[in-house]
Amino acid sequence: MAQVLEFKLPDLGEGLTEAEIVRWLVQVGDVVAIDQPVVEVETAKAMVEVPCPYGGVVTARFGEEGTELPVGAPLITVAVGAPATDGESEGSGNVLVGYGTSEAPARRRRVRPGEQVSANGDAVAREVAEGPVPVISPLVRRLARQNGLDLRELHGSGPEGLILRADVEYALRAAQVHGRTVQPVAEPRTQVAPPAPAPAAVPAAPAPVRSSAPAGGIRIPLKGVRGAVADKLSRSRREIPDATCWVDADATELMRARAAMNAAGGPKISLLALLARICTAALARFPELNSTVDMEAREVVQLDQVHLGFAAQTERGLVVPVVRDAQARDAESLTAEFARLTEAARTGTLTPAELTGGTFTLNNYGVFGVDGSTPIINHPEAAMLGVGRIIPKPWVHEGELAVRRLVELSLTFDHRVCDGGTAGGFLRYVADCVEQPAVLLRTL
Repeated sequence: MAQVLEFKLPDLGEGLTEAEIVRWLVQVGDVVAIDQPVVEVETAKAMVEVPCPYGGVVTARFGEEGTELPVGAPLITVAVGAPATDGESEGSGNVLVGYGTSEAPARRRRVRPGEQVSANGDAVAREVAEGPVPVISPLVRRLARQNGLDLRELHGSGPEGLILRADVEYALRAAQVHGRTVQPVAEPRTQVAPPAPAPAAVPAAPAPVRSSAPAGGIRIPLKGVRGAVADKLSRSRREIPDATCWVDADATELMRARAAMNAAGGPKISLLALLARICTAALARFPELNSTVDMEAREVVQLDQVHLGFAAQTERGLVVPVVRDAQARDAESLTAEFARLTEAARTGTLTPAELTGGTFTLNNYGVFGVDGSTPIINHPEAAMLGVGRIIPKPWVHEGELAVRRLVELSLTFDHRVCDGGTAGGFLRYVADCVEQPAVLLRTL
């Protein structure tokens, strides 16, 4: 006998509380395999395909395209409960693409009239019978697994004790502060919560309306990327006592060095990659700027890895993709990763994991044709390096006036983590590397 299970919008991580339905990938009556994407949603971070943890026949969808749903709202109901379809495996829980079973999902098809449902219902029923536990976001599980943290030891701060990313990060900071070493542990098997009776279809929410303002303008809701940016920048300004210092640098030799690299053959090296390489070398000398502030513990936490964010302007708004472990990458690897993340940002396919976890941001606002800026720090980071346009200008070079290629560099930093001497030393080292790229050879 078929059993109807409800699949709700899962916690997509990073404190996201809602998502907008962009495109349904299944219709009512389709047969879906376990971990098959059923809907594409847009969060304040990225576009995400959401896979269903159940295999079976779609019996209902909730919400039209353009509807914004809160986390925990029903997405679809699936009828399961007959022998498993060939090639399908046991359910994997509420997961995101890339975190579920390794098998490719079976091609979906419609059920013919009178045909028996076939969707691995037995496996799901067994998991249901074993008893409920919170369904934890795969991003949170992955973070805990990578850092050897046993989720069974944590108390979640989310609804009904749900363990959030903030809970894992707090536990990791506490372990670091007290000098404890956590060992990798086997991750407990995630179980599916007991099914609830299939609810009635939720009526679609009305589309956002731009209402006329008193002065004849329009009101635009702060939502999606724009809303996330507004919240994050406002928090940064409220919590971080920032200061900015800047310097002009002669980038002529850096541009010549890049031209020589690219003329030598092999993959082309981007200017952004060279600037990133300079940043990581500078952060190795001034680690205070690769840190975060834990105000509850009243501690500055200096971080070992440099996860380098870079500002990218897209049609959806400003996003900051993150290059993981930038300190361990050479110029070729950095160039390739910047290109991959930039293309993903352009197409709106960045994952939440690729948009979070940065420890320092590189902001190349020179692409907008401006020389300088005083950027707002990307909370909870401690600093951001800004790079203006590189243009020919008069400059005194070796005692004589010459036309050189100049760039303005600016550093906005959290005054809680260091004073002006440290910030000035960092910026001066960056400028020295821009003016004399051979300085980098000391740290290679």
